[in-house]
Amino acid sequence: MMFEFLDRTDAGRRLGQRLAGLRGQDVVVLGLPRGGVPVALEVAKALDAPLDVIVVRKLGIPFQPEVAMGAIGEGGAKVLDTHVISRAHVAEEDL
Repeated sequence: MMFEFLDRTDAGRRLGQRLAGLRGQDVVVLGLPRGGVPVALEVAKALDAPLDVIVVRKLGIPFQPEVAMGAIGEGGAKVLDTHVISRAHVAEEDL
């Protein structure tokens, strides 16, 4: 299924409509910087829910930094995509 949106705000409004069943429940909407916050803002408005931002930093592959192999976040949070790491042959010392 393919969706076309005018922009991130439009995407957030449409997502908020689809999640309308959550309105009034104990929900917090989380947004990621660099694109996710405008979407999350519209969802939070639609659900009348609080909005928070999760600050993360992408871990790019050493020889191709735009390709993510994981992320690190607040409080020592770390997520690694072992499939990407394996396929890109990222050495342990580079990780």
